[in-house]
Amino acid sequence: MGRNLEKDAVEMAAKNQRILENGFRIFAENTIERVTMNDVADGARIAISSLYRYYSTKPKLVMAVATWAWSQYAEENAEREAALEKPGRTAAEMLDFYLESFLDLYRHHADLLRFNQFFNAYLSSGAVSEEEKKPYLDMIRGLEARFAGIYRAAERDGTIKTDMPEEKAFSATLHLMLAVVSRYAVGLAYNEETDVEEELRLQKEMLMQRFVKQ
Repeated sequence: MGRNLEKDAVEMAAKNQRILENGFRIFAENTIERVTMNDVADGARIAISSLYRYYSTKPKLVMAVATWAWSQYAEENAEREAALEKPGRTAAEMLDFYLESFLDLYRHHADLLRFNQFFNAYLSSGAVSEEEKKPYLDMIRGLEARFAGIYRAAERDGTIKTDMPEEKAFSATLHLMLAVVSRYAVGLAYNEETDVEEELRLQKEMLMQRFVKQ
């Protein structure tokens, strides 16, 4: 009998899912530099030779994990946003949801924020080529396109200021909010009495005041 190609494809996809899930878990618990391909193979319960058939180098594996992890959250967040959809939703309301998403990350996805801290350090090391970064950067451009929708809505209703170029506004808000929630996710507070929720809420309100027309 010939091979069941459909069954093989399902098994390959399931194995790849195990690789990504366990790679993410291990990378989020350690600095990425300290994790070996053997560690990921062991976590996914596969042979190291099998792992290399999926990802021939560690940088390719790291980028695949990062793209998968952030895509998972983007899909979850999109579903959460869809549940709030209503006719006549303003640009200010869309911006509020966008900024609130970072607080949601802190509350429910601290592991993703920890991973992102280690991931940024790994990228800074120069271990990943520009070609290997491409799938991840394409995913980020998708997020940027969603942010662009806020500016398009602002052109219609004028509820937020668009004096700052769209690309700059996206970059500034993304990096500022992500840096703050990541810092708290890894336990870096200025003192033990810090009310993290209050500070994050204040950060969000300050950005809303910068953009929303009074």
